Amino acid sequence: MWEGTVVSIHIAREAGGPMIEIDPALAVAGRGLEGDRYHDGSGFYSDHPGPIREVSLFEEETIEALRRDHNLALAPGITRRNILTRGMPLNHLVGREFRVGGATFREVELCEPCKHLVEVTEIKSLLPTLIHRGGLHAQILSGGPIRVGDVVEEAGQP
Repeated sequence: MWEGTVVSIHIAREAGGPMIEIDPALAVAGRGLEGDRYHDGSGFYSDHPGPIREVSLFEEETIEALRRDHNLALAPGITRRNILTRGMPLNHLVGREFRVGGATFREVELCEPCKHLVEVTEIKSLLPTLIHRGGLHAQILSGGPIRVGDVVEEAGQP
């Protein structure tokens, strides 16, 4: 069992729009984070709905590794992921349920980097550097508030 913390929370109000840091956020089951483009159905991939679009998480440790290993300095929201964590190995959550603050999630799939990420950020080196460490997509099983500093922890076996 691991335990991490929420470092920051980000939403974009429309597809391709800037990521805005918020605190707190409200996770809504079956929708996403209130105010985010996917919650409202206006995200770039909203024409492919489903649990994969509800929320995404990213590790602060990956931002540090990119700075150290690739001289690539990224702001926390630049990865276009909603929740930045620390101390929680997200790739280990494949198929598992976990809690973040007052909400419960299920990891749906790893969040591999894509061409759209490069188009929005204009950082071509993100594609090769984020392979297998681009965070994860999660389904919100039960909604609730999420705040910076909240615990991120496994909720049990699948």
